[in-house]
Amino acid sequence: MNKMPDEQYQAIAARSDCLVPQGEVDAALGRMAVAIDERVGGKDPIVLCVMTGGIVATGLLLPRLDFALRLDYVHATRYRGETSGGRIEWRHRPAEIVRGEHVLVVDDIFDEGLTMKAIVDACHEDGAASVVSAVLVEKERERQCRYRPDVVGLQVPDRYVMGFGLDYKSYFRNANRILAASDQDV
Repeated sequence: MNKMPDEQYQAIAARSDCLVPQGEVDAALGRMAVAIDERVGGKDPIVLCVMTGGIVATGLLLPRLDFALRLDYVHATRYRGETSGGRIEWRHRPAEIVRGEHVLVVDDIFDEGLTMKAIVDACHEDGAASVVSAVLVEKERERQCRYRPDVVGLQVPDRYVMGFGLDYKSYFRNANRILAASDQDV
């Protein structure tokens, strides 16, 4: 992985468009918490954070969930630090943990839908009692994948987005707003 000098980072940030400011992301997380509570509150779910992008969304969402839950993770990736996805690579599939359990899968983005569909399918294959999926951001785009997440925080245009866990070549996950990269950077 190539490191990005700070001046390059700052230049990319300066060329990016702010699609969603921090306050709107916070409001979306609040709406997500209400919708999640309606679906799995009182079921003692296992929350699976989708690594690595789902860390920020999961971390910000958990304190808003006022019911018993347990936390674990799943790591299925298609991007591996690139700006386009390839085949799914399983790095950690918590098969035994989900058997007989109600599962909440939390990720940063629903783009093509292939990663989330694979994770949800794997949970069902591994014997989960139920599976609910939640994403902070869904891109507005055509998809070949018919699967859709159960809970969506925000919808954004079909652009390369970053911030609040979403990355650009492994950077910008820490941005406190949702940015869209300029065409010259994609």
